[in-house]
Amino acid sequence: MAKSYDELTIQDNFIFQKIMRNKRICKQTLERLLNIDIRDISYPEEEKTIDVRLDSKSIRMDVYVNDDKGTIYNIEMQTSKDMEELVKRTRYYQALIDIDLLEKGQDYENLNNTFIIFICTFEVFSGKLHKYTFRNLCMENHGIELDDGTTKMFLSTKGEADDIAGPLKIFLDYMDGHAPADDFTRELDSEVVVAKNREEWRREYMTLALEIEKEKKRAAEEIRMNDIIGMLKENISVDVISRITNYSVDQIKEIGKKNALL
Repeated sequence: MAKSYDELTIQDNFIFQKIMRNKRICKQTLERLLNIDIRDISYPEEEKTIDVRLDSKSIRMDVYVNDDKGTIYNIEMQTSKDMEELVKRTRYYQALIDIDLLEKGQDYENLNNTFIIFICTFEVFSGKLHKYTFRNLCMENHGIELDDGTTKMFLSTKGEADDIAGPLKIFLDYMDGHAPADDFTRELDSEVVVAKNREEWRREYMTLALEIEKEKKRAAEEIRMNDIIGMLKENISVDVISRITNYSVDQIKEIGKKNALL
């Protein structure tokens, strides 16, 4: 069951991405996460969706911005603890970003620098650090960097080590549910209140939650259908399948006929 809109916090990606539509806040967030100065950022599209082929998996990058130097930043809140999936997702995101750029006429040597940043509300990589930054290094000589312009960063709100400076620590503590402790996190906290009072966003979230529930039911139904087909292929009787799945005998026979199994 999805959270109600009133239960949402900045840890929820829906609220996070809405707040990051505030250009000034998004810019300050990037500066704090990366400890850099950015003159300006822009949003290439309202919601960046990348499709490569009709049969490929598309991605929607909720916070996808360029700075004044053309660097691309994608930021997401992550609450799933499936690190294997998240690591592979950064690889997929990078591939799609590069293909999208090349299809727009970029030469290989002119591909934009990119940062894929996941803010995680859990411990990552079984370590105690707050910040894990990945670039491509030579295995035989770690002093040699491939310098392909790609950076992937995982930030953990559950880090315990003394590995980050005060402003970033304050930000991650706030993202972990602590009270705001400086002007920027207080501004973020105010933006959360504003976001939760936006009726159009409340309606959008409710519509999205309904669509997600429909998709979950559809996926569950597809799994049950595949289970029934599998049991029919194993010549399990329709009566037994009916007792296992709670489908009627007639429904199972109809599925069998449609799939040329009965």
